[in-house]
Amino acid sequence: MSLPSFNLPRGYSRVRVVKSFDELVTTRFGDGVNALCWERTLAGDFSEVVGQLGASEEIVTLDDARLRALSLGPAGKTAVEILLEDQERLRALGLAPVLDCIPRYPRDEDGGVVPTDVYSFHVDSASVETDTYLCSYAGAASEGLRNDEAQRCVDRPETRAELLKHFGGSDNGEFRDHLKENCYDLHYVPISEARPFSFGLGNLWRIAVDYPGSPVPPCVHRAPETLRGQPPRLLLIS
Repeated sequence: MSLPSFNLPRGYSRVRVVKSFDELVTTRFGDGVNALCWERTLAGDFSEVVGQLGASEEIVTLDDARLRALSLGPAGKTAVEILLEDQERLRALGLAPVLDCIPRYPRDEDGGVVPTDVYSFHVDSASVETDTYLCSYAGAASEGLRNDEAQRCVDRPETRAELLKHFGGSDNGEFRDHLKENCYDLHYVPISEARPFSFGLGNLWRIAVDYPGSPVPPCVHRAPETLRGQPPRLLLIS
């Protein structure tokens, strides 16, 4: 069986590739699978869409009206139609997708023991059953990490000891609440043999979230490093 174009490591069993949007939304997570990928090669010029927004150091959210108002060539207009269609698909499910042009995300500048920005490998969490949908259209794509190649930061003895030192007190329920309140328990580091993989451009993903009663572990992922001078990302997330 050939590997998907987003270079998933051979033998990786957490991701299932699907062939349609309907299959993406109706397939249930289970048997260890915690990420579904509708692999697509999209027509259109998404870089032209990004280029029409002008240079900005801030994240720009694109609503439907702004997308339709862009002055674009045929390939750019095709890209806009795909962007609108993907959002409409998700809205039909009762979701609220957000399309952002992202030159870079804010970094966790506090200098804490566990960085909690989106450049750190992390999982999404919720109090009720839900999933995360995302698609990278331009720029660098999101990255994933298989669960057995990731370790929670708070499970590393040296990291936990340092967090406890800053917290003061003992490793009890109050300390564990502190870890949760600050999202330290949602962040991971790769083990030495880890091989992160790219989500690829154009692929629409549905990934598992950490919620009570989830049948599978949450999908570990992160935003890619974006250096100054690199093109912005165009990302849909819901």
